[in-house]
Amino acid sequence: MIGEPSELTQEMVNGINNIIPENSVRYLMGCGYPEDIVKAVGLGVDLFDCVLPTRNGRTGTAFTSEGRIVIKGSRYARDDAPLDKRCNCYTCRNFSRAYLRHLFNTGEALGPYLVSYHNIYFYIALMAKIRTNIYKGTYSFFTKEFLRNFSFRQEAEGSAFSS
Repeated sequence: MIGEPSELTQEMVNGINNIIPENSVRYLMGCGYPEDIVKAVGLGVDLFDCVLPTRNGRTGTAFTSEGRIVIKGSRYARDDAPLDKRCNCYTCRNFSRAYLRHLFNTGEALGPYLVSYHNIYFYIALMAKIRTNIYKGTYSFFTKEFLRNFSFRQEAEGSAFSS
């Protein structure tokens, strides 16, 4: 649910789960932060629809295996590392954080494109990991590990499933 308080969103997902037959598809609109998706899948949600990966990519926020980073920050001015050391996308294989920061800070259109590309790749990989762990019966362990390793975004940006 878009913009609802965490408690209400969780209550609504659980309420819907009691109404919809177990073999039906459950869709949650506007749930897009990686940690929220992982938690929502644990509640039985199957399908998501959110602009977050590209909207954040266009403004310089990248989702990585260790959390999110805002590439426009001065701390990345001389950082030769890829956005995500564990990622194999085109952006991470070919461009450093410093170069991506340069693109954003000079207004080059390529910067938002490359970070959006990375974010979409990140989400596709996350969903593949979710599916694999569901099939293996290790989703609970995966959730704990993911949430432990994924640094939560800044407090100012609320999470639909805040702990």
